[in-house]
Amino acid sequence: MEHEQRSQRRPSPSSDAEDMVTLLAPRLSYFAAVARTEHVTRAAQELNVPQSTLSRAMVRLEQDLGVDLFARHGRTVSLTPAGRTFLGSVERALGEVEKAAESVRADADPESGKVAFGFLHTMGTETVPGLIRAFRADHPRIRFSLVQNYGEAMLERLRAGELDLCLTSPVPDAPGLVARRLDEQRLRLVVPEDHRLATRKRIRLAETADEVFVTLEPGYGLRRITDDLCAEAGFKPRIAFEGEEAETLRGLVAAGLGVALLPPPAVPRPGVVELAVTGQRAVREIGVAWLDGHPDTPPVAAFKKFLLSRRGRLLPEQTGLE
Repeated sequence: MEHEQRSQRRPSPSSDAEDMVTLLAPRLSYFAAVARTEHVTRAAQELNVPQSTLSRAMVRLEQDLGVDLFARHGRTVSLTPAGRTFLGSVERALGEVEKAAESVRADADPESGKVAFGFLHTMGTETVPGLIRAFRADHPRIRFSLVQNYGEAMLERLRAGELDLCLTSPVPDAPGLVARRLDEQRLRLVVPEDHRLATRKRIRLAETADEVFVTLEPGYGLRRITDDLCAEAGFKPRIAFEGEEAETLRGLVAAGLGVALLPPPAVPRPGVVELAVTGQRAVREIGVAWLDGHPDTPPVAAFKKFLLSRRGRLLPEQTGLE
């Protein structure tokens, strides 16, 4: 009769899966303890809960599932075939939960935790490796998950919780984000070495109104800065090629396919000449951003403090053009 009553309460095929998980999840560790000890009293003592609470939880679990998980023999219990099947899945699920808990605890460890850090492609060759090396001098065991991307894509990942911090340009001013300006880079007009302007050291951007440009794709911060600077100089650039990475653009310039506004390279590139831009403030600001109100783990807080301490000296010294 008892089995018939439970069967009548079996969830229908249309029952919502999330509702079932909500019902079952709090009782799974209780079930595993009773199954392991085959004794409700001993399981209650291990779990430090009243025996009556544990007994009621097991009865309710069976009712919600609509099957008998235990055969009862006085004060002891044994698993039914359905109970053994259920136990295998429960132990795997609890094992995954424990692994997940260990993982997040490890990531938050002050000494050896992890920072998910995003940055612009142009900062990956020299700037970010130097920053991490300097930071790890005092935090040698902290780990990093590094993501290179353009600014808007990184901000999307920041909002999605996939990044803790990111270095980006322009410095964002958006709801839900906190950003701090850290440094700036002077942009240079890069021309082929056999270009008519290659003998110059400085140039006003207005003088390039008739040139063909190669730029980053729309959505990149540097593309927006290029468009804005050209507009300020009184023209709209004629764009021949759009790319995703600054050094690729330098290669296109070296091949004679156009000119470009770019930050200084980590290593000088043969085949091009880089001119200082005068007459307007041709720079890109670099800032660090994070989610407003998002609690930091100790490793993230330490790295954030380090980055903010580098304000004004985040980037390697720029030489060659002043």
